[in-house]
Amino acid sequence: MTEFEDVYRECFDDVYRYIRRLSGDENIAEEITSETFFRAMRSIRGFRGGCDIRVWLCQIAKNCYYTYLKKSKKTEYVDNAQLSELPSEESTIEEQCMKHEEAAQVRAILHQIPETYKEVFMWRVFAELSFKQIGQIFGKSENWACVAYHRAKTMIRSRMEDKTDEK
Repeated sequence: MTEFEDVYRECFDDVYRYIRRLSGDENIAEEITSETFFRAMRSIRGFRGGCDIRVWLCQIAKNCYYTYLKKSKKTEYVDNAQLSELPSEESTIEEQCMKHEEAAQVRAILHQIPETYKEVFMWRVFAELSFKQIGQIFGKSENWACVAYHRAKTMIRSRMEDKTDEK
């Protein structure tokens, strides 16, 4: 087995889950994940090991997804993403509607917060990356990533509360 096959086996699910949550579509996730590994295979020699291989692959996946959106003439990068877990069969219709409304609010608010905070939040929520991995993406410390994530959450929570107060 080649080294790249090992990387593929170890990282495929992480990349797929990241794109699945980002796109909200299984077919798109499969297509983008395949494209990601194709591109990674072509450029693996250029990988310097400055970050975790999963971080590198997720960056490629994100770029592939954005390219896909541009080619598809879609302009909403985050709006198709599912921020909440899929509802369980036991949840009521009311609970499902509430979760859907909250997820829609979070998606709308994500477009309003500064790009860095949005990116950190997305890496943490969608890709489930550690703060260390997020810090590596930005060339910052693990602590910086943690603080940025919590600031993003605070901004989102505050804006959600503001919207609730308006009602």
